[in-house]
Amino acid sequence: MTFKYSVTLPISGGNKLRRFRTWVEQHLPDLSYSLPQQTPIKTEVMTIRLLSIDDRARLLNTWASVQPPAPEGP
Repeated sequence: MTFKYSVTLPISGGNKLRRFRTWVEQHLPDLSYSLPQQTPIKTEVMTIRLLSIDDRARLLNTWASVQPPAPEGP
């Protein structure tokens, strides 16, 4: 698969990849995407690669309407 499209989303804190995967499973289970292998804790954004422009639009619409995952911690 070639992931030609991308979107950069605001997401901070630790475990960004795990939290994003969990969020996608709950809200867009049929979405095909590719994540970076790792993200530094200090970053405030993450770039997700997508198969189509329609997937990008679906992700952005869902992200805007559903509360994104919050970082865990004290």
